[in-house]
Amino acid sequence: MKFFVLVTLGALLLSGCGGGGSDSGVSSGTFAKSIDVFGVNVAGKACVSDDKLLYAARVMAEYLDQDENGVADNALLINTMKNRKACLEMSCPGAGGARPGCQDLFTNETIPGSLPGPNAAFEEILHVVTTQGYSYAYPGVWGEKKGSTVASFMDKARGGYQGGGQPVANYPDGSWYHYEDPSCDYNCQVSEYIYWGVTSLMGAQAGRCNEIANEWELCSPALVASRDAGLNGLITTPSYAMPRRLPDGNYSAIPLTIVAE
Repeated sequence: MKFFVLVTLGALLLSGCGGGGSDSGVSSGTFAKSIDVFGVNVAGKACVSDDKLLYAARVMAEYLDQDENGVADNALLINTMKNRKACLEMSCPGAGGARPGCQDLFTNETIPGSLPGPNAAFEEILHVVTTQGYSYAYPGVWGEKKGSTVASFMDKARGGYQGGGQPVANYPDGSWYHYEDPSCDYNCQVSEYIYWGVTSLMGAQAGRCNEIANEWELCSPALVASRDAGLNGLITTPSYAMPRRLPDGNYSAIPLTIVAE
């Protein structure tokens, strides 16, 4: 799911690296600059404007330091991400994607100041935190693999272990998570399930119920709490310090400095 939207709006995409500023008219295959966010690398190619790179770094910092006191909320999570060299790499359409092992994010899907509106940065950066962080810090609970606690809750949400774990065209009545994209394997579906749960509890999906119902039916905090008590319980367990507040791209608790690579 590429767009993180608070209200139902028409798609808003900027073509190429356009939209003005230093994003425009530049193509580079190398990563030219980066920002350290609690030890997590946020890198950008030369075509990425400083403003967008800083915006992505601020969103990352907000996820990791929800109370914005300058200290990451979960030390185990941060140490795991640092040890695994967790990374986000920004690029422009046509300039190539992220290096292996890093989450990619493109400039045309990163729209600072777009709330309410489409902004895939929130989703892709959250995937760095959950896939490269929580899933390894707590593999038995948050592991994006069959047998973990969150995967067992996902199986229930899909109406059972459907299709050998692969997406299917038709999910049984009573299921509320219906991922159909055949390119998304079981582990990928766990990642998307976590995304839907976290953002729904943030209140970010409440205006999109009809729009997203074909994939995810629990668009509000109340629906998650009442129909998926297992996932709700995991996300709200204080010791995990799972992100609960929607980022706004404004963060100043620690210096975020662009460094040339």
